Amino acid sequence: MNLYQHFRNVVVQIVSELAESGDVPAGLDTGRVSVEPPREASHGDITTNAAMVLAKAAGILPRDLAGMLTERLNSVEWIAGTDIAGPGFINMRLDSGFWHGRLKEVLLAGTAYGNSSLGNGTAVNVEYVSANPTGPLHVAHARGAVVGDALAALLEKAGFGVTREYYINDGGTQVDTLARSAYLRYREALGEDIGEIPDGLYPGDYLKPVGEALAGRHGDKWLTAEEDVWLAEIRTFVTSMMMDSVRKDLESLGIRFDVFTSENALVEDGAVDRVLEHLEKMGLVYTGVLEPPKGKTPDDWEPRPQTLFRASQFGDDVDRALKKSDGTWTYFATDMAYHLDKFQRGFKSMVDVWGADHGGYVKRMNAAVGAVTEGEGDLDVKICQMVHLKKGGEALRMSKRAGTFVTLSDLIGDVGRDVVRFMMLTRKNDSQMEFDLEKALEQSRDNPVFYVHYAHARCRSVLRGAAEELGESNLTAEALAEADLGQLSNPSELEVIKVMAAWPRLVESAAEAHEPHRVAYYLNDLATQFHALWNKGNEDARMRFLVADDEALTRARLALVQGVATVIASGLQVMGVTPVEEL
Repeated sequence: MNLYQHFRNVVVQIVSELAESGDVPAGLDTGRVSVEPPREASHGDITTNAAMVLAKAAGILPRDLAGMLTERLNSVEWIAGTDIAGPGFINMRLDSGFWHGRLKEVLLAGTAYGNSSLGNGTAVNVEYVSANPTGPLHVAHARGAVVGDALAALLEKAGFGVTREYYINDGGTQVDTLARSAYLRYREALGEDIGEIPDGLYPGDYLKPVGEALAGRHGDKWLTAEEDVWLAEIRTFVTSMMMDSVRKDLESLGIRFDVFTSENALVEDGAVDRVLEHLEKMGLVYTGVLEPPKGKTPDDWEPRPQTLFRASQFGDDVDRALKKSDGTWTYFATDMAYHLDKFQRGFKSMVDVWGADHGGYVKRMNAAVGAVTEGEGDLDVKICQMVHLKKGGEALRMSKRAGTFVTLSDLIGDVGRDVVRFMMLTRKNDSQMEFDLEKALEQSRDNPVFYVHYAHARCRSVLRGAAEELGESNLTAEALAEADLGQLSNPSELEVIKVMAAWPRLVESAAEAHEPHRVAYYLNDLATQFHALWNKGNEDARMRFLVADDEALTRARLALVQGVATVIASGLQVMGVTPVEEL
């Protein structure tokens, strides 16, 4: 149950009843009515702005309308009391029985607790990573991979029909450069001293196995051949090997995609030509001359006629080129074709997770999607800012194998998959991140990975110890749901339940905002409340989870412990992190 949505429905129903009785005008627009947590816990459990947003249309003073609403709210099940605050906010306190019911709901639902029908099966395409297949995945790719994968899982939990997609950027000049780099390693594998890698080619050692594979398969048949003889075949071969490496790295991070789409295949299939025809029919393509980039004029820039898209009609700053000077398509043109392809596959809702260097590309792609889908498609681009790796406060050295960056596989090897996934969600995607390898592994309150895992491990430790005394059959979630939960009357116990009960709302709000980092924040809050309750048991024996002379209280507290473990596991499931049983 999303308790806030539940009580919003109650408030809206009361407004309807007041209209039926003639106390307020009929047909009041309740779209802006909300029920939210209060800013301060001392104000109650929930608050509504109903009187504030309806007063003008109702022709009634806000506090007077609030009085009419509270008169009925006070008789609603689970509402223990109401207060009118300020100009007309209504604060409500819920009785302990309501919170006990939420704990029972957690126990019976298991990790499915928080599952929502909000999305109603709506198809959403989440595209992430989509790195150029020119080298190993690196740390920045790791952040985008985790953000995209966690967002996909979050949307699924909120009831959307999600497709995870990887766009293979295997078109354009960078893949030709990759092929030439691989050819150099092929010559090296055949015994040639290639010397220093020329500028403009990829220098990393990761291409040595590619060269060896080419030599093993083709021998020396290309050793003296002209480029036009071998370029296309080596290009296909090296792209395939690089993508095999990408898939392997992603699987080590626990990430699998439903769809891989090739840029090159789209171009060869004529998708870009079809986009151009589509735009021409709408009068959105013309031949024109662009102004030089703002603030500077590149040395090689010259005014020349180009095939342009009227991007400025759709919110972009300027119109955009669809073809290069050599007549080939721009990246922008192929990206337009790709997003139209997604739309035509049934995805009106699209989410792209991009790296920090693509921030300036967002406005033009939103313009493109608006044009090619004729306003029916929606694109949300999530930009992942840079990750600065450190170890003991010092910047981490670069990877020799990669040539210029720290690889994802190196990072996973240093700290493990779960730590990488969790840490990448401890900051909002558009915030810079410092990732200190030593701090990510230390067992302290300041390490959110450890702090949340420790809460789950403590829960499991308590339940294992209780099983020895009470028997495992008495500690199943179903059995604990039948405990006398009314025994949980201490404010600290109820506070933990209140945080657990906020999970369904968090799932829905984070899914709507496309912000999976909220899950990590929420789990840290829940862990904080649980550790605080644990510490009370250290100070007062009657607050311990296992009370020797009171089995009813013990069973109720074990239900609470199981509930915490369940909600933490549910949140970690969204993050793609495995809960630990012990530390």
